[in-house]
Amino acid sequence: METAVEEWLTAARDDLETVSEILGNPRLTHVVAFHTQQCVEKGFKAVLEKHEETVPNIHNLITLHGRVEKHLSAEIDVDLDMLDRLNELYIDARYPGERGLLLEGKPSKTEAQHFHAFAEKLFETIRQHAEGD
Repeated sequence: METAVEEWLTAARDDLETVSEILGNPRLTHVVAFHTQQCVEKGFKAVLEKHEETVPNIHNLITLHGRVEKHLSAEIDVDLDMLDRLNELYIDARYPGERGLLLEGKPSKTEAQHFHAFAEKLFETIRQHAEGD
């Protein structure tokens, strides 16, 4: 595995570990969403590095998925609705007050748990992909 790929995966793993640490705190579901989005984004960027493609300076998971789908399609069926939801929450989770939440407020604890499970599964698939030839 190339160094840049390893660096993206390490950064993604750090976000996933952060989520694991805070998942039980119902006040931090928006932070779970943020770090889940970051884990997925960095995982997708690891795939691009693995295939020696340009890694864009973007955060949109749908766009990034479109760039990596050809490399992962046989390994995982990615939930595009989940990617869209994480996109919505990415910016929103970083700001307080009205600018910082969706109309319905913070994600629920259950939704945060779904984010975590989604990110774990995707991260593991990407890690295995990156380690393969």
